[in-house]
Amino acid sequence: MSHSRVFSCAALLIGFAPAAWAQADVPIPKSEVQKTYPAEAAAAGESAFVQNCAFCHGRDTGGGESGPDLTRSMLVTQDVDGDKIGPVIRNGKGAMPSFPVSEQELANLVAFIHTQKAIAESQVGGRRGVDTEDLKTGDAGRGRAFFNGAGKCATCHSPTGDLAGVASKYQGLQLMQRTLYPRGAKVMLTVTLASGEKLTGAREYQDEFTVALRDAAGKYRSFAMSKVKVEADAPAEAHVEMLPKYTDGDLHDLMTYLLTLK
Repeated sequence: MSHSRVFSCAALLIGFAPAAWAQADVPIPKSEVQKTYPAEAAAAGESAFVQNCAFCHGRDTGGGESGPDLTRSMLVTQDVDGDKIGPVIRNGKGAMPSFPVSEQELANLVAFIHTQKAIAESQVGGRRGVDTEDLKTGDAGRGRAFFNGAGKCATCHSPTGDLAGVASKYQGLQLMQRTLYPRGAKVMLTVTLASGEKLTGAREYQDEFTVALRDAAGKYRSFAMSKVKVEADAPAEAHVEMLPKYTDGDLHDLMTYLLTLK
């Protein structure tokens, strides 16, 4: 499987066709077609799945805090030899982008997913989700180098400053979500009026016509874009810009490193 794209990265946050998944307390639906796959195909699929998909879906496809449980997916339940799984992986669906995989890679992934689903169907009781260990599949040393180098993380963050103890504050998938896209991060604006006066505050609204901020006193201020100069400090956008640049190895290594910051 190609590591030139982050096979796990997109699935990790938005999920694998999220509308198709049931909640964890709903009984696991039985596969419409019962089939036993060759052990060697399932083993090869497991290797690729653990390397590329376990971030979100868990080592056993059982999902986690926010990652969908593939054993409960109606898409998987209705799938026959990848006829439904394959198009979603290759073409994307909804918010999920497409990922290129060969026929053999797809067949192996299908074999592993269906094998795990069959195991889950035979079990009684609760299931394990994503453990922190599922995310420690890279090299912490390489992750540190990426943090300080190509990833440019160190330009805004410090392992002994704002990230000190981050792996204790955010567990497992929460940490990965915060890393890839820190939702809720405020965009700070500096608005310069025609008089030269500068106003700063958190962005409340902005389009091509209007910009609005809330200043330190909590007051809402709105201006016509044509009459002011606007400068934005948007730290979350740097995270978004990195999404298409990560390789699988980068992400695995970075997560393994961040999980050492306790």
